[in-house]
Amino acid sequence: MSIPRIFLITTLTVALAMAMVATIVPQAEAARAFFVFGDSLVDSGNNNYLATTARADSPPYGIDYPTHRPTGRFSNGFNFPDIISQSMGLEPTLPYLSPELNGQRLLNGANFASAGIGILNDTGIQFVNILRMFRQFQLFEEYQRRVSAIIGADRTQQLVNNALVLITLGGNDFVNNYFLTPFAPRRRQFSLPDYCRFLVSEYRKLLMRLYDLGGRRILVTGTGPLGCVPAELAMSGSTNGECAPEPQRAAQIFNPQLFQMLQSLNRELGSDVFITANAFAMNTDLINSPQRFGFVTSKVACCGQGLYNGLGLCTVVSNLCPNRNVYVFWDAFHPTERANRVLVQQLMTGTTEYMNPMNLSTIMALDAKL
Repeated sequence: MSIPRIFLITTLTVALAMAMVATIVPQAEAARAFFVFGDSLVDSGNNNYLATTARADSPPYGIDYPTHRPTGRFSNGFNFPDIISQSMGLEPTLPYLSPELNGQRLLNGANFASAGIGILNDTGIQFVNILRMFRQFQLFEEYQRRVSAIIGADRTQQLVNNALVLITLGGNDFVNNYFLTPFAPRRRQFSLPDYCRFLVSEYRKLLMRLYDLGGRRILVTGTGPLGCVPAELAMSGSTNGECAPEPQRAAQIFNPQLFQMLQSLNRELGSDVFITANAFAMNTDLINSPQRFGFVTSKVACCGQGLYNGLGLCTVVSNLCPNRNVYVFWDAFHPTERANRVLVQQLMTGTTEYMNPMNLSTIMALDAKL
């Protein structure tokens, strides 16, 4: 008896699909995924695919990247999440909007970050089309549906629960919202201490949403010393490199409240879900003692113009330093690749002054036993 042709085709299709799943699933179980949420400090190129002015897709961005071309990272080379992936032996994550993020690559995780965004939806409105946090979370849900179609819902939940998650927010809520102009709406609405409390309460909602979406190891970075970046030095007219007082005060109020909230959440959940990375302390070390880490300056940006190279954008007509390895800051706001490497080293091995309740090396050792 002959077998119908359509039956043979259907059987072959099912067999091929099962074979594809079989090749993907073992790797999904062996590797750890990495998910990234946040702003330009961690955006690996999502904004390249958006109609926005908050972009890093033109030279000299990427000058020290392996391709020596701009990638959408606000860096001369690799950025903060790239170096975390390298340090933890994880596969690099692609921007979620990249057409290259498909198939097996999805199981490595994804980067949802978007330059210009903040904790609040009205932060970065001047940049128009950016992935605000509610949208980043929508895309994370979409990501999980896509992966479920490959490895099934149960294994997808396991992949997400076992992943490392990084979220970096807060800086733009100050520099691109509260301090944007003397008459900014949020500045008229809140005193600085009240605004910090409001931000922390809104951040708490975002973090619980991330937990509800499956995050169980969530690394939360506070803001750096906002008043000490070249842009703030330039705009405040700093004469001797002293940090701009108001943005600096904002970071000093906001970060302790954020860290206290994270500890409270862990107590409520009965688990060390949220890992605090004290970016303020880490960056302050670099800024106050650059020579100790092999840098020449922590005041002047490598790429820019004006006072401290802190005015305007980094473009082909900007001043550009010949050796990025001796500068803490790449542009008016963002660290160089080498500065990011110093910061990630603190994430990996730092004491509780920098990483609470534990550093990433400890997390890797603990989670390997589970």
